[in-house]
Order: sequence, then C-alpha cells, then structure tokens
Amino acid sequence: MARAVIDLTSSLYLGLRHGSAVLPPWPQLTTGVPAALAVAPEAGTVAAGLAGLIGTKAATLAPSTLHAFWDLFVAMGARQIHVDAGTYPIGRWGAERARCRGAAVRTFRHHDPAALRRAMTAAGDRGPVVLADGLCPGCGGVAPVGDYLDVARRFGGTVVIDDTQALGVLGTPASGHPYGTGGGGTARWAGLSDARLTVVASLAKGLGVPVAVVAGSRPVVRRYEARGETRVHCSPPSNAHLSAAAHALRCNTARGDKLRKHLAHLVIGFRTLADAQGVAVMPGLFPIQTVRPMAGVDLRDAYRRLGKLGIRAVLHQPRCGRGAVLSVILTAAHRETDVERAVEAIGAALRGAAEGGRLAVA
Repeated sequence: MARAVIDLTSSLYLGLRHGSAVLPPWPQLTTGVPAALAVAPEAGTVAAGLAGLIGTKAATLAPSTLHAFWDLFVAMGARQIHVDAGTYPIGRWGAERARCRGAAVRTFRHHDPAALRRAMTAAGDRGPVVLADGLCPGCGGVAPVGDYLDVARRFGGTVVIDDTQALGVLGTPASGHPYGTGGGGTARWAGLSDARLTVVASLAKGLGVPVAVVAGSRPVVRRYEARGETRVHCSPPSNAHLSAAAHALRCNTARGDKLRKHLAHLVIGFRTLADAQGVAVMPGLFPIQTVRPMAGVDLRDAYRRLGKLGIRAVLHQPRCGRGAVLSVILTAAHRETDVERAVEAIGAALRGAAEGGRLAVA
C-alpha cells in the first residue's frame, strides 16, 4: 500500500483553515460599494484588531498586497524609493508604478544599512522611502528595520515593509517562545513603534486569509485611504474574507502562541534530525527550511526523487541568492512523524542525486 504524500509546500504556517462550518454567516458576499464610498463595520473592526496586533496607531484593509502597493507610494507622494534587493516582487511593482509617476527607484544590497546610507547620501535625498520585506523567506533573516529607520530618519524619510511572511509567526520576544508571542510581526519582534514605519501585509500566510492590511501612523493611513485609486475602482474585501479575518484574529488570541510553540518545536526537530542525517540546511528557525547547495548534487534531481518518495517540496530561486534551492515548508498542522519521514526522504534523495543511481521507492 502506497504511503500518503506529505505536502511541504503550503505557507499556512499556523495551520489555520477557516472552513465555512466554523465561520459566522454573512448576508451577502459583497455590497457592490467601493471602499472609497463606504466601509463595512466588520472591516473597521478587523482593521482595528490588526493595528493593535501589529502595534500601529491605525490600519485599513485592502483585497491584496498588490492593491495596497499599487496605491501606497503614489498616495505617500514618494519621490525617492530605495528598494532592498531581496524585496518580494509585489512591493517592487508598487515602486515601479511610482516610477511611472516620476519617482526615482534605486536598489541597494540586501539587508545592508550601510549600502542604504551610501545610496541616500549619493542621491542627496530628502524624504526618501525605503522598501523591504520584514522577513526574507530566501535566507530566513529578519530585515534590520531599526537600522533602516535610523538611516531614513537622517534624510527625513520613512520605511515601508512587506510583512506578509512574519505576520502571525513572529511576535514579542519571550522566554520559551522561539517565535515570540502575539504574532504581530517584525515590528513587534524588533520592539519598534515608530510613526515613520508603515507595514503592508497579507494575512494569507500566518493567519490563513487572503486579505491585506496597511498599518502605520494615522496620517499615512488616512492619506492612503483618501488617495488610493483601487479603493475607487476595485471591489473591497468581501464579507467572506472579513468573516475569515475576524475568525483568524480570534484564533490567534485564543491559541496562536500554542500553535507557534508547536511550529517551532517541529522546525527545531527537523533541524536536529537533518544534522544527524548529514543534511546541511541554511541557518534560522523560520518555517521555510532550505537545504544548503552541495557540490556534486543536482537539486533538481533530488526534487524529483523526493516526489517519488511521497514528499512534496519546493524547488525555487530566492531573490537574495543565486541558483535553484530546495526547501520544505513546515506548518503547525504537521506532525512529528511527518518531519521524521521528510528528513529521511531528503537524505535519501540527496544521496541518490549525488550518486546518480536508481531510486528505490518503498
């Protein structure tokens, strides 16, 4: 009898699914009214909850981070945008739209505040905007947001982070909690509360809801709401999304810290077993665990072998690196036995890819 396939490709880090049976009903899917004209009370409640979670003065919702970034830099009146080289494409697309409106857009070395300072000095910036991911899924590193803020402040600038990966996973550092508590994201993790910081994040990863939040100071959020063109020409988040987002916040309050501890336990277990198997993985406890490239090992071949062994992994090319890498994504829905089987299969796949021999499938 064939063994069940273990899926290690999903980014639902806390394992939250929000099935229709557990969500409160909604009278209609959408009102047909754009957000610029009227906002559902539920949207205001969810936005307020997210502002409290992230630690900002205000927040508002968008259907996706694409909608949010399409409008944000233009609404902010950004004329100079400095983009961390590892930034996710959707944030970059927002910067490119601002470029079409006359903004200068430059890229600086990934997670390098000194490179950012040199770029701003050379450009003679006043009021620049820095764009970065709060947490990089490629290298697993948290952006030096505090340092970016220090640099931007010297030039009268601000920082915008895409915190999609960290929201729901990272929180306020606390003993016994490897990811911290609360799940408020990078700002909470770094202890930052700064009016110059704006957070854009999708809830689709850690909290399991495909809806986005723009959180920051009241002036920035109000300006985004007043000037955002997608709030006029696109539909707002549906009532189904609002119901799921409210449910996600309740779940996070009730059991989020327990789920994060379980997830950290699985990741630590994975790393321990991998080390025992001689499988080298990149540093860090983020749920995306990446195998270090190895001389003489074709990772594409290893990926195919893993599939035949019943392990669905991710073969991808990080924005902050060179070449293809092989990763697995652990979630709180996985079990210890899943981790054990995954590590065993990865070891076998890498050995097989190195030897170029035939794969024996159990």
